[in-house]
This record gives sequence, structure tokens and C-alpha cells, in this order.
Amino acid sequence: MLRTIKENVCAELVEKKSKFIANIFYVQTVEEAEQKIKEMKRKYYDARHNCFAFSIMTENGIINRSSDDGEPSGTAGGPILNIINKNEITNVLIVVTRYFGGILLGTGGLVKAYSESTLLALEKVELVTEELGMELEITISYEDIENFKYYCNKSNIKVINVEYGEQVKCIIEVIEQEKDNLILNMQNLKFKVYNYKLIKKKNIRKP
Repeated sequence: MLRTIKENVCAELVEKKSKFIANIFYVQTVEEAEQKIKEMKRKYYDARHNCFAFSIMTENGIINRSSDDGEPSGTAGGPILNIINKNEITNVLIVVTRYFGGILLGTGGLVKAYSESTLLALEKVELVTEELGMELEITISYEDIENFKYYCNKSNIKVINVEYGEQVKCIIEVIEQEKDNLILNMQNLKFKVYNYKLIKKKNIRKP
């Protein structure tokens, strides 16, 4: 179980004429985070710095990374990452963009400004919980589709997509226990599963 953000947010702070823009993004992979960072650098191409930090849960554990992007070492990315870790949130990327206002802030002033802009953005965030799960493709008959949908609704299982062909293929989101309940107890269910396969592992949010 992990805590993360429900949706992306943005906040701004002005400190001695320098503008700090903090963007918080929900991300699930390092590649996704890196793509967002590139997008922010393109969007704020005329800014002096685009500093960032992210924390992402993977099958091999949590990956933390940060960058000062030209600011003095330890004054930007590190403080942002410290706030992420202190708030115990994961699968999050924070990019703080700085437009230099002509007045030097000093190392202490930079740490304060990057930290405060990050905290301003976090104040807008709604937190949700996630746990590691997966997408499964379930193949059933036409006559069983309504019973299957009823089972998913009753079990709080999200049906992502339904494809009608010779048989019905449903893509669902489940955590490990829900998969076991479905697969191991098929003989006790009111529908027949002809086939199932793992599409991908992913983090699942439960309402």
C-alpha cells in the first residue's frame, strides 16, 4: 500500500523577484517521469532552472532521483525530494521552475524558496492510496457477461474494457488477492472463465 496524489497540481511563489513554479505530476514509471521533465523544459524553455525530484515504486523497490539543474548543489532537487519523502508519497514527480529575478538569494534562500514552492503545491494535493495489482484479460461467453459484470461490481473490481467477438474478452484491474479469489474459485462462480492472461502489472487505486 502506498500514498500518492489524485491529480496534477501547480503553484507559484515569488521570492525577491524570482518566480518559482511548482508542478506536481502523478507518474508510474521512471520513463514517464523523464518524459514529463522534458515537457516542462520545453514549456519553460526561457527559464533559468527546471529542478526536479521524483519517487517511484517499482517491483524492485522505490527509486528516488533529484536534480539541481544548475543551482548550487543541494539547494533545489534535494530539498524537494526531502519533502516528498517526509510526506511519504510515492509515484510523484515535482518540477520547480525558476525565473531569475536579478537578485541572488544565497544557498539558504534557495533552499527556502524551493521548499516553500513545493509545499504550496502540496497543499493543493488530494492524497489517495494504491497497491500493486495488474490488468487481466478474462474470456467468457455472451450468456455469462452480465453475471461477470455483477460479480465485478459486487467485488469492487474495475472493468476497463469489454470486447465482443466469438467470445467476450474483458480487461479488468485487480490486486493479487482479487485475482486469487477469481481464479481459484472459478468452480463456485456463476459464470465460466474460458481463459485468462496477465496483460501488465500496475498500481491500482480503490475507491
